[in-house]
Amino acid sequence: MSIAEERIDRLHHLAREAASDRDHDRARDYVRLARRVAERNRCGLPKEFRRFTCDECDAYLVPGVNARVRTRPGGHVVVRCDCGATERYPY
Repeated sequence: MSIAEERIDRLHHLAREAASDRDHDRARDYVRLARRVAERNRCGLPKEFRRFTCDECDAYLVPGVNARVRTRPGGHVVVRCDCGATERYPY
């Protein structure tokens, strides 16, 4: 694991803690910083990190707090952020 990947993992952990403490601005800053580290070092973000962040507003998504999660009969999960952005993931 490279230094950049360790840093992204640490920022993901910090964003999760900040979001659970309802400090959404700090969580958003951690998400932006993690994305910037990934871009500069040309490494991808982990799947867990991508699933819990909004691509539009960089918010760390917490189901029931700032994200709505629904399952659909077609075999996918729909996650809608408070900003209105929607993501679909198969299950």
